[in-house]
Amino acid sequence: MKKLAILSILFFAFYGCKKNSETPKSSSNSSTKTYAEISIAQGGEWGDGSRNHKEYKNGKFFKNVNKVNVPQQHTDHTRYLRYEGPGWENNKVGYRLYLDWRNAIDVFGKKVDSLVLPYVGQDGFDSYHEPSAWGQDILKAGKSMGIGGFGRLVSDTIVHFQKVEKTIATIENTENSSAVNIHYKNWKSGNDSIDLKAKLAIFSEDRFTKASLTPSKEISGLSTGIVIAKNIPVLKKEGAKWAYIATYGKQTLANPPDNLGMALFYNLDDVDSQTLGQHDHLVTFKPTTKTITYYFLAAWEQELNGIKTEEEFLKDINKKLASLEATNNIN
Repeated sequence: MKKLAILSILFFAFYGCKKNSETPKSSSNSSTKTYAEISIAQGGEWGDGSRNHKEYKNGKFFKNVNKVNVPQQHTDHTRYLRYEGPGWENNKVGYRLYLDWRNAIDVFGKKVDSLVLPYVGQDGFDSYHEPSAWGQDILKAGKSMGIGGFGRLVSDTIVHFQKVEKTIATIENTENSSAVNIHYKNWKSGNDSIDLKAKLAIFSEDRFTKASLTPSKEISGLSTGIVIAKNIPVLKKEGAKWAYIATYGKQTLANPPDNLGMALFYNLDDVDSQTLGQHDHLVTFKPTTKTITYYFLAAWEQELNGIKTEEEFLKDINKKLASLEATNNIN
C-alpha cells in the first residue's frame, strides 16, 4: 500500500494536465524501484461495439485497483482495462499482459529511468502505440504469445484462453519487487479443463521477469515462447541444467524499426521440447502439477544507458545463463 501511495503522489504531481510529449522525472532518487498495476474504466457502461462484441463506452476515467474479477463480457479492445491488462515495470523496462483470450505479453520500451505506467494510456486508449518522451509499446505480438506469454500446444496450434470460466488478477507491490498474480479457473483446451495460477514478478535490478505457472493437473502442451519476427533468426544455447532461446535485430514497432533483444530462459528438466510453432519460437513443458519457473527479458536499444548491439546482448544473456547454472537464479 505504501508503494501505491507513492506512485499515486508521483502520478498526480507529474501527470495533471501534462501532454504525452513531456518526460516523467527521474526515479533515481526515489525509493520506489518497481511497480505493478491494473486499472479499470469508471463512469461508463457496457454496450454493443464495432467489433461484434461488447465494449465499455463513455468511461470517464480509470481507477487503479488491487484485484479484478474479469467481467464475462470483457475481451480484446473493450476499453475496460487501461492498456488492456495489468502492467509491471522497473526503471529499465515495462511489460503488460493482455488480460483476455489472447493472454500475450507485450513490451513497453522505456527511454527514461523513471516509473511510467501511471501515465500510459491516460491520454487516449491507444496512445501508447505512438512514440513519446517516456517510450512506447514496441512489440508486435499479433497471434503469438508475445514474449513469455503462455498457452497450450494442441495439434500444432497454440490454444490461448478463449474458454475460461473465471479470471482473477491481483497486484502485489513490495519493497524490492512487484508482481501480477492471475488465477484462471476452469481453462478449457483440447479435451482438458484445469485451473492455472500464474505469477509474473519484476525486481529492482535488470530487465527480466520471473514467471511461475502452477497447473491444477497434469496436461501435455503447456507452452511459452517468443514471437517470430520476419528475417530474425533464433539464437539458442544450452547448459547442463538451463537453456535459452533468444532473438535480436530490428523487430520493433518504432519508426523506423530498431534493435530489440528478447530472451527466454528455461530449466531443461521442465521442458519436453523446443520447437518452431506457427507464430512463436516455442518452449513446451512436461506434464506436471509442480510450479514451473522460467524467465524472460527484453532489451531495447533506445533504453537509457542500455544494450546497443547484438554482441552486448549475447554477453548479457550468457552471463545470466551462467548464473542460472550455478544458483538456479538470475543474480
